[in-house]
Amino acid sequence: MAGENNPNYSDAKAQTTCERCDAIFEYYPSAKKGRFCGDCVATNEWQEPPTLTGESNPNYTGGPATITCDECGEPFERYPAQVNETANLCGESCRAGWLSAAFTGEGHPNWRGGPTGPYGPGWREVRRLALERDGYACVLCGTDAEELGQNPDVHHIIPVRAFLDEPRLTVADAHTLDNVCSLCVDCHRLVEHGGVDSGALRAVI
Repeated sequence: MAGENNPNYSDAKAQTTCERCDAIFEYYPSAKKGRFCGDCVATNEWQEPPTLTGESNPNYTGGPATITCDECGEPFERYPAQVNETANLCGESCRAGWLSAAFTGEGHPNWRGGPTGPYGPGWREVRRLALERDGYACVLCGTDAEELGQNPDVHHIIPVRAFLDEPRLTVADAHTLDNVCSLCVDCHRLVEHGGVDSGALRAVI
């Protein structure tokens, strides 16, 4: 049962050209078609790292797109992954102008007007503890006090007004460490506009 008498015989070896060095080598047709000669396989020269730049990158989304600044109306380029659903601003000047307009009155995360009134007893202490627990950094993006130029905001996951609407509770009941987290201004704005739910916030504190 050797050679041609073997039922698995497939006409012995075939020849092909090495895709790496162009050398002619033999392989058995019954096996997977050879791509590299023995020398290239032995030296691992056939193992080339894949190209992951530009269109070859599986995360490639077509390069930067031209969008319009929400503050000044001028066009500018930004990668699709960096386009913000809330606001897209072309530079620091427009960012400052937009924040100034957006963060006034009730739009400001530190606003204390309206039905919530003063934050009352316990707030200063739980705010301090939250900042210490979170390393004085935003729990969502990691921006810290040094980068911000100030301490992050401390946000109530369940709003204070929800406690005031419950007759059996007081404003102080809102000030517990499991109900607050540290956020940079941008992430605080995102949370206040419904961009991050309470479950996601609790998962990172």
